[in-house]
Amino acid sequence: MAIPFDELRATAKKLSTPGKGFLASDESAGPWLRAGHVEAKKIPDTAENRARYRSLCFTAPGLSEYISGVILHWETLFQKDADGNAMVDLIKNAGIIPGIKLDKGYDKSGLPGTAIGPLGHAETWCKGIDDLEKRAAEAYAQGARFAKWRNVLQIDPAQGLPSDLAIEEAVNNLACYAAICQRQGLVPIVEPEIVPNGSHSIQVCAAVTEKVLIAQYSALKLHNVFLEGAVLKPNMVKNGLGGTKASPDEVASATVTALLRTVPAANPGIFFLSGETTLDEDNEETATINLNAMNKMFPSLPWHLSFSYGKALQKTAIVTWMGKDENKAAAQQALVNRAKANSEATKGTYVAGSCKSIGAEGNVQMQGGAY
Repeated sequence: MAIPFDELRATAKKLSTPGKGFLASDESAGPWLRAGHVEAKKIPDTAENRARYRSLCFTAPGLSEYISGVILHWETLFQKDADGNAMVDLIKNAGIIPGIKLDKGYDKSGLPGTAIGPLGHAETWCKGIDDLEKRAAEAYAQGARFAKWRNVLQIDPAQGLPSDLAIEEAVNNLACYAAICQRQGLVPIVEPEIVPNGSHSIQVCAAVTEKVLIAQYSALKLHNVFLEGAVLKPNMVKNGLGGTKASPDEVASATVTALLRTVPAANPGIFFLSGETTLDEDNEETATINLNAMNKMFPSLPWHLSFSYGKALQKTAIVTWMGKDENKAAAQQALVNRAKANSEATKGTYVAGSCKSIGAEGNVQMQGGAY
């Protein structure tokens, strides 16, 4: 099967439109369960409520000014709203590109012979390669034009984590996924996430991030992945949740330095995941401020440096909505406001505190942990 290079390049370029980023709407359950808020988790997790909330997001007036792509869960790719409109059509009609999460998560039993990390389980890799070709083709037929696959790596310097074995498994698994997606016309988001669980320093995270990204791009080359038709979704370089807290400027400097040392200029876009934060932090504002610091400190980079946020875009919107139809317009506005704030952050012009958020009050541990 011939790889559609021109289509992939065009899609990746559109996804990397200046000032725009991704709405990660690919939670397997209701996003309120992963928002990490005491009130939000009270919303009943039903297919009907998930459809109500997601259609609310996809029809938010003005969202396409700041969002180029929406990452969907398999359920949502085939779901309809209460009026019978396909979710994919709501997204496309808004001028946004639909995408699809294709990994099937990981088994916590993990890689045999690897140590237990700060997540409480062995090192892992994600499942789903065996039937990926079929699912990628089905997703394309349904309207998706890009895809996401995430592998998780843990840091524990005392145990030598991440191990060379885990890194090799993760990056080759991601490269194989990327190659299959491109064969089916989907632009792959490559996401080797190094989770912040642990008490390590920002310097340790920087060294691990560089090592992983060097391995990742070597694997992509080995698998003949077309870089101009793929994008990267990395973690920011930060201290562990239990480590000495780094400032936004320190996070920005360490992150961009690691990327400049490892990511080829052929890659059109880098879209950060927001990552887990401590319970006393406003994760929405923190994610925006960190991204803003990067683009303010480094205004001329070889790739579009942007966002691919889930709860860091949706938390205030979810708590505003709370499952009530009368709150729909206010929730939509909250989502658009935070999307606009992150759009400003891609230009280094966001003013801290200028976008109202629910803040840290009411924060609880995110249901389901890191994944």
